[in-house]
Amino acid sequence: MQTEDMDSLRALATQLRVDSIRCSTNAGSGHPTSSLSAADLMAVLLTRHLRYDWEQPALPNNDHLIFSKGHASPLLYSMYRAVGVVEEDELLNTYRQFGARLQGHPTPVLPWVDVATGSLGQGLPVAVGVSLAGRYLDKLPFHTWVLCGDSELAEGSMWEAVDKAAYYKLGNLTAVVDVNRLGQDGPTELQWNMDAYARRVEAFGAQALIIDGHDISQIDDALSRATSDPDKPTVILAKTIKGKGVPEIEDQNGWHGKALPADMAEKAIAALGGPSSVRVTTRPPEPGTPAITPGTHVSVTLPDWKVGDKVATRAAFGAAVSALAARPEVVVLDGEVGNSTHARDFEEVAPERYFEVFIAEQQLVAAAIGLSVRGYVAFASSFAAFLVSRPFDFIRMAGVSEVDIRLVGTHAGVEIGQDGPSQMALEDIAAMRAVHTSTVLYPADAPSTAQLVSAMADTPGISYLRATRGAYPVIYGPDEQFPLAEARSTVPAR
Repeated sequence: MQTEDMDSLRALATQLRVDSIRCSTNAGSGHPTSSLSAADLMAVLLTRHLRYDWEQPALPNNDHLIFSKGHASPLLYSMYRAVGVVEEDELLNTYRQFGARLQGHPTPVLPWVDVATGSLGQGLPVAVGVSLAGRYLDKLPFHTWVLCGDSELAEGSMWEAVDKAAYYKLGNLTAVVDVNRLGQDGPTELQWNMDAYARRVEAFGAQALIIDGHDISQIDDALSRATSDPDKPTVILAKTIKGKGVPEIEDQNGWHGKALPADMAEKAIAALGGPSSVRVTTRPPEPGTPAITPGTHVSVTLPDWKVGDKVATRAAFGAAVSALAARPEVVVLDGEVGNSTHARDFEEVAPERYFEVFIAEQQLVAAAIGLSVRGYVAFASSFAAFLVSRPFDFIRMAGVSEVDIRLVGTHAGVEIGQDGPSQMALEDIAAMRAVHTSTVLYPADAPSTAQLVSAMADTPGISYLRATRGAYPVIYGPDEQFPLAEARSTVPAR
């Protein structure tokens, strides 16, 4: 790298630090220290590796950048100022203000944000779904970059993500971990034990790269190496200093989530050289269109049953979602219970759009969210007792993101009987009704199930269908209609 390139990257990193301090101090709140530690990492990524057309965020071959450590929003929004999509006035005067789009944690109200983050441990799992779409469905060479915090590596969902990324050979996914040693309330579990982090990453099958997160050359080299193996995801473990650039608070506990007071901020900004207006031109994405495009006029023939036939609603789900395979944008994910949920029926007709996520329900829902980000109609299924309870926070955050996902929980209620209470979904309806944008569906028989599954494919927000284990008589004929938001209180005459 040329000396002038190094100087320009350092100038950008300094500006990102100054802007992170300015916007959080003006707001009187925020997480500047968590932003300062990752400024060098993001300066190099933004300038030399990210491929993105900021004027066209919906371009199919744009890279994805997800801040899993969403509290570092001052840094993200400072990056948006550097590329020219957020003006200085908006950054300084609206950050964390009621009704403003520059919220304390990023949400898709900004067109460059894929999903809402801030509940730690979620950005990387969602990125797995985005990367699955790129490799197996879109078949486009975009790359998914995720900025992670070291504190969130205590979340099991992060390791579910690394594991599934390795299993599916997602070389188009890179996690950049800002290992700044300090969490909200003291040191993190491993602090700066970089070798311990690396062993964990490698044990799950990903490539681990340990670097000095403030060394521009090392950062650049690691980001280049991260894209070199198409079959192996990479985790860059960047040793950084929390509060880097402000000597009074560098590596000091007690500053997490605190804006610098005005006098300290003024002094720190002056020491960093004052405000600047560095502008960055990000590398453009390569041209490309997805291999799969939504079918606009695809005819779907739903299964038909006779009144009186005994059919389990979970079996009806499998039959209906298999019929929806005629729509090329429909994707199904299951949690290693596809033979019971009947999700595996879909695999028989469209194996290239069926993803086994195993017993990892958080990753199951997160992958569905990531696929939705890429425009796919994703159905995720498992036993209702586990599909709703284990990944509930992912479902809640999906509501904040206002993404469209379809969840199917089978073996619901007390009907599971002899298996005992651990298998009984009793709270799922109440839980799902509490989620923003949710639609809860509880069909009574096979025909109503089939029609509601079909309706879910075109229902915005989060739809949840509750299915039972046992086979019960069909009570509705093939011409009966089941519009959403209506209930059936009577059984048609025989």
